[in-house]
Amino acid sequence: MSDPWLDTAFLEYLEWEQNLAPATLRAYRREIARAVSFFSGDLELEAPSRVTPASIRSFMAHLHGVGLRPRSAERALAAVRTYFRFLVAEDIIPANPAETVPHPRRRRSAPPVTPLAVIEDILESIPPTPAGIRDRTVVEFLYGAGLRVGELVGLDLSDLQQKARLIRVRGKGRKERIVPYGSRAAEALSTYLTVRSQWKQNAILSTEALFLNQRGGRLTDRSVRRLLDSAVRRTSAQYQLHPHALRHAFATHLLEAGMDLRAIQELLGHASLGTTQIYTTVDLAHLMTVHRKSHPRSRRK
Repeated sequence: MSDPWLDTAFLEYLEWEQNLAPATLRAYRREIARAVSFFSGDLELEAPSRVTPASIRSFMAHLHGVGLRPRSAERALAAVRTYFRFLVAEDIIPANPAETVPHPRRRRSAPPVTPLAVIEDILESIPPTPAGIRDRTVVEFLYGAGLRVGELVGLDLSDLQQKARLIRVRGKGRKERIVPYGSRAAEALSTYLTVRSQWKQNAILSTEALFLNQRGGRLTDRSVRRLLDSAVRRTSAQYQLHPHALRHAFATHLLEAGMDLRAIQELLGHASLGTTQIYTTVDLAHLMTVHRKSHPRSRRK
């Protein structure tokens, strides 16, 4: 590459002054090489000072044309912005031509919904050991109450209202909400609380955490993900059952059963109804069946 582009100086700056990790440096090297090759080759520009916002948009169109995914194109634009920001700081160019170019739009799509039968297989696969009793309760609450994993591990014993089958959940921004849980979760919880009292005796420090590890400490996000991975390996499930998949299934199954979308929004703790709409999916055939049964102009007399 030619000296006027100062791409080597930019990469040295990232390595020695920004102290970026080797993998990140490789990614920058790849993205900047691709961009400089396009500007100097395809657009026949002699130096970075000739690059305009229109040049950047042409580069983004080129990435789209060669089949680069929106997420990858977004990373490429971020690298190019950083590169031109460096050139501005070095007084090579007066302004960053990439600053006003919008990021490529990514289509937001919900993941496939985990079927109820798969969730039940997962639950049945969990052995009735003390750790298994806790793990079953964790899965029941992730699916039965639609909790985020961070919300689940943040629960304290005082957040339970067992008679009413309600829990107080602290969500994003420490916003609190009250969420009901079902009879299956209540049964699992009742059994687990005996295990919890035994484990709490092993604790070096006192904790009010609802979900404990076997040393009596608060269960972590990573531990929850590990226990789900172990449960999946014991079954023939073809799904990657992470905590968010259970929350997604919780919302979608409620929607399919006819629950109002705003009620689901409250249960999930979403600030925006739009987030809930993107988050939930309903099978088209199911929607058609509900419409035919429910709408007065759909039923035959």
